[in-house]
Amino acid sequence: MTTTPTRLPGSLPGALHLGGLTVETPVVLAPMAGITNAAYRRLCLEQMQAVGADGVFVCEMITSRGLVEGDAMTRSMLVFDELETRRSVQLYGTDPIHVGKAAEILCAEYGVAHIDLNFGCPVPKVTRKGGGGALPWKRGLLGAILENAVRAAAPYDVPVTMKTRKGIDDDHLTYLDAGRIAQEAGCAAIALHGRTVEQAYSGTADWASIAELVDHVDIPVLGNGDIWEATDALRMVEETGVAGVVVGRGCLGRPWLFRDLAAAFRGERIATLPRLGEVAAMMRRHAELLSLHMGEERGCKEFRKHVSWYLKGFPVGGALRHSLALIDSLATLDVLLSELDPDAVFPVAELGAPRGRQGTPRKRVVLPDGWLDDADGRDWLMAEDVSAASGG
Repeated sequence: MTTTPTRLPGSLPGALHLGGLTVETPVVLAPMAGITNAAYRRLCLEQMQAVGADGVFVCEMITSRGLVEGDAMTRSMLVFDELETRRSVQLYGTDPIHVGKAAEILCAEYGVAHIDLNFGCPVPKVTRKGGGGALPWKRGLLGAILENAVRAAAPYDVPVTMKTRKGIDDDHLTYLDAGRIAQEAGCAAIALHGRTVEQAYSGTADWASIAELVDHVDIPVLGNGDIWEATDALRMVEETGVAGVVVGRGCLGRPWLFRDLAAAFRGERIATLPRLGEVAAMMRRHAELLSLHMGEERGCKEFRKHVSWYLKGFPVGGALRHSLALIDSLATLDVLLSELDPDAVFPVAELGAPRGRQGTPRKRVVLPDGWLDDADGRDWLMAEDVSAASGG
């Protein structure tokens, strides 16, 4: 792949320390529903390991209730690739007891090295239950959940972190309180997505709020939002002082971004600009890994959603794109990939541009009745869903 290396000036953060866990490159792959399965995590990990680096690659979010109750779908998501020697899982829950039990299961039965708690998901079916980005409004409940998780993971020396957003909306901000509560509960770090729940994925991430949180707490803060290129990650570090970054939509169809990030945090700027033939090879590798983990039929169906991201900006006709988005076998994929122009250059106009879902701000955030009336909520009990969407 074509790369353009140059030395970068300035101070860069060193290794990321999460309790007793040391991560050489302070980069975290954000969990994304239907995306960050074992195959995709391996694909991104391979890119980092190709340049002698490593990061944290988080499994798709699972629910604490589903895990505790032995839900088959939840358990099926806890699949790890043989290359994953550091297992990381994001856990969702609104019940402190369930979350504590789930954390213990992850440590004792699945040998995880890191647990992240999701308090950032903006999806209505999650927030209407008081979960995700809505939950930090209930400060007492948030503290109880975090304390139970940290207590359950402590005997295994597994660090617990949390991810959150600025708040429900601009009138109901929670991130500074959440940072204080996370620190008091014994969390190893807190990640902040610089948007409110109301914004969802629209608009621009507010990095100033991330900088404010860095100044507010003593535990490491990880920044999330609008990291489309490795240079964005370095700019976030410079502007906010974060200890590391969380990368989500920026890597869709671009797993090589993790190679660029690893180089950037070593002090080199490397912009990987693959020609279409090299992208095709990455697509084939992705589909192959999905087939390895899921079986060929299901793996190829899972791959379909990635086609538009990989080909974004390349001169590929609509008919071929459509056919690629309907593949049902690796053999079919091979035939279609052979029709791509291997010498087509990378569309540099796409660099720095948003990827994946964006949408518009929500007209209102869906919350349980009376949710905003009480900012403590430690006695607020709602039945958790067995499954929930991932994101944040």
